[in-house]
Amino acid sequence: MKVTFGLIFFLLIGILTVSAQTIDATALQTINSSYDEQSPVLSPDGKLLFFTVCNHALNIGGKRDPGDIWFSEFVNGKWTEPQQAGALLNDRAYNAVAGFSADGSQVFLLNHYGPAGTVASTQGISVSRKVGSGWSRPENIGIPYFQNKSSLQSGSISADGSVFVFSAETYGTRGVEDIYVSIKSNNAWQQPINLGSVINTKMQELSPSLSADTRTLYFSTNSKGNGSFDVYSATRLDDTWTNWSEPVNLGRDINTSGRELFFKDYSASGFFMFTTTSNSDRYGNVKVFVPRKDSTIVAVVQPKIDTAIKFNENQYNKLNENKIKVHGRLTNAKNGDPVSGKMIFEYNGKTITADAYLGEYSIPLESGNVYTIKIDAPGFVNDLESLDLKTYELKDLEMNFQMQPIEIGTTVTLKNILFVQSKDALLPDSYPQLDLVVQFMKDNPHVEIELAGHTDNRGSFQQLMALSQKRVNKVKNYLVSKGIKAKRISGKGYGGSKPIASNENEDTRLLNRRVEFTIKKL
Repeated sequence: MKVTFGLIFFLLIGILTVSAQTIDATALQTINSSYDEQSPVLSPDGKLLFFTVCNHALNIGGKRDPGDIWFSEFVNGKWTEPQQAGALLNDRAYNAVAGFSADGSQVFLLNHYGPAGTVASTQGISVSRKVGSGWSRPENIGIPYFQNKSSLQSGSISADGSVFVFSAETYGTRGVEDIYVSIKSNNAWQQPINLGSVINTKMQELSPSLSADTRTLYFSTNSKGNGSFDVYSATRLDDTWTNWSEPVNLGRDINTSGRELFFKDYSASGFFMFTTTSNSDRYGNVKVFVPRKDSTIVAVVQPKIDTAIKFNENQYNKLNENKIKVHGRLTNAKNGDPVSGKMIFEYNGKTITADAYLGEYSIPLESGNVYTIKIDAPGFVNDLESLDLKTYELKDLEMNFQMQPIEIGTTVTLKNILFVQSKDALLPDSYPQLDLVVQFMKDNPHVEIELAGHTDNRGSFQQLMALSQKRVNKVKNYLVSKGIKAKRISGKGYGGSKPIASNENEDTRLLNRRVEFTIKKL
């Protein structure tokens, strides 16, 4: 469960003012929960806080719903218990608020909406209008050539409704998600512009937003910094939207070893808002930062900018020829829900990591290498895979993984445990997988497991039973030699009595030769 730590302020008294209202530092504790809170946006009058909650049982799509819009109201100096915003603003797809019109009469939404009860087949943004105490059904807004192949949706719209910055994996993206801008001109949205190589890297750039004057861009990236995603700011140097100052890390007042996203500038009211996974078991919490009098969290550049919007029609760079984009999903093997975790790619003594954010990961890897992939997801059994990228032809590879939850009865097949043919001697390639089991047992000191050894059906029943038992004993002895108490491990050889595939050919017989463990006690 995520630790609910409330909102940490950096003032002695800990108060801030929103539209002439005073909010106590502890008043927002009701917002953060054991779920992933994302994309917080305040209404212009400061009375409503909208945010996205992921995989909540009360979402339109239930626990499998990637995110619904929820809101809280500021009443009598406190934020009320969050409420799901209803079926007009939410469907089974990802839903989030991109911003409000200056007078609060319109709310802009990420994604398109289909007919009631369906998910739209198109992409873009939508607008809903204030109707009494509620909102109208969203109207889809088309943006030419808008496409986002990533499941991660983030972006924001300026208060005058003329500038939309967003992250997407689309035409000519440099690596994974890049940041783009679309401008509304003559009452029509223009083709998105990539913000260029100063902002976008071969890693992920997410959750962009703008200052009130649209000159300062805030965004998160995992290309460098203190943690998995840090917040940066950059200043627009001219009117092209492709010429930017060098991005500046907002520093340790904002960025931690966790993941900071969805940074919003409410400096006119004296504070900034964002989400962080710090102290929250990898899920996002809403947080507010109030600068000290001597604090400068952005690099201020004040260029003279022509108010006329000009468009840069340059095409975008492609991935380097020696890069392959590897991407995919982590899901719960029991129910298909997305699983957040960390992907660790190792090769030639080097290590590259990528977050599986809301179950989705994407990372550019160099061709010509063989990678070991370690997958670490809290609450799930860690996994190990190998990836051979000794090719220069492949440019895109999807790898999906089903993660086994840590619960009684879960059975995990150790795919990389190898023995000398017809013997119980372990081959050296088995040790990384076994070491992962050792780490799992150490990370979960109360877990007890039962090992099971299996063979194909070639040979006598007695010989196969004996061989599988010897192999189970060999695995147990290795785990014990690494510090795991023997009483936590039981084991049995089943020979060829429990096949999971046909024994008629070598490819399927290979699946039957396996070692498994089942969690027997937590």
